Amino acid sequence: MKIGDKVRFLNEVGGGIVTGFKGKDIVLVQDADGFDIPMLIRDVVVIDTDDYNMKSRFKPAAPKQEEPVKPAKPEIISRPTEVRGGDTLNVSLAFVPENVKEISNTSFEAYLVNDSNYYLYYTYMNAEGQAWKVRSHGLVEPNMKLFLEEFTRESLNEMERVSVQLIAFKDAKTFSQKPAVHVDLRIDTVKFYKLHTFQPSDFFEEPALIYDIVKNDAPTKQVYVSAEDIQVALLKKSKEEKPKSQPIVRKGGGREILEIDLHIGELLDDTTGMSNAEILNYQLDKFREVMEKYKNKREQRIVFIHGKGDGVLRKAVLDELKRKYNHCKYQDASFKEYGFGATMVIVK
Repeated sequence: MKIGDKVRFLNEVGGGIVTGFKGKDIVLVQDADGFDIPMLIRDVVVIDTDDYNMKSRFKPAAPKQEEPVKPAKPEIISRPTEVRGGDTLNVSLAFVPENVKEISNTSFEAYLVNDSNYYLYYTYMNAEGQAWKVRSHGLVEPNMKLFLEEFTRESLNEMERVSVQLIAFKDAKTFSQKPAVHVDLRIDTVKFYKLHTFQPSDFFEEPALIYDIVKNDAPTKQVYVSAEDIQVALLKKSKEEKPKSQPIVRKGGGREILEIDLHIGELLDDTTGMSNAEILNYQLDKFREVMEKYKNKREQRIVFIHGKGDGVLRKAVLDELKRKYNHCKYQDASFKEYGFGATMVIVK
């Protein structure tokens, strides 16, 4: 077997032209769409050694003064071979260790497995913060597995969030249309350190870690709850379960005075994860709740304890009184009782 030979795969549909070798056991086969597929040498057979094909696909380097010849755009070749039941879309993303016996040191190969009678245009990406980076894109033939990339253990941090997009079709024949697929996956990178993670499958001779992308025409949906979601849920639960703070009613000159403490520590047990803006809005919501309840109760006196601090909450309270409750009078509350940290509102 040499570079330029035409070969066919023994255990699966497809074949192509030999473009090179990796070690003693792996041959790189370029398919009709221009993709190099690594295969075990024992799994391919030479069917033609026509020098014409070798020259047309692998043109010798041109002299320096000549412009390099651009490769022809690969064309889709319709292949009649289909399998029974293959019109149901089943696609998976597989990770295969190069040396499963040295799982702590080996690198890994990623494959897109197309177990269907459809061609697939695909995009394979990983998340980088709020953006995405394309790792591979192209075309997968029916009932084929496509080598996407090889990566080392040092690259595992990039693999925590990956995304696969697919468009399925058949060439030169009618077919049942499939909706476009977009699946985001959370990859548990800890599994790459555990030998039992990699299991036998129908697609690989070696054990593999396989994530379903489409199962029986249905895109998979991962149940994933982020730490941020858990925190928000716990905070919401805390807000719902915590008894509403009760106003303190004092007698003053024959009139009832309501004291409402707006310090966030009196309103919430835990503010972990809340921004300053969220805390301020929560305090103002409490202020509005009390004002809406008593805005029509003439001569009602309410003391809002906001503290001195940097004056942000006090200013926000005064702005609300000016804009929404201009029928009310307000003044600094008793310095003797509250210092500089409270405002008294009198409903008129």
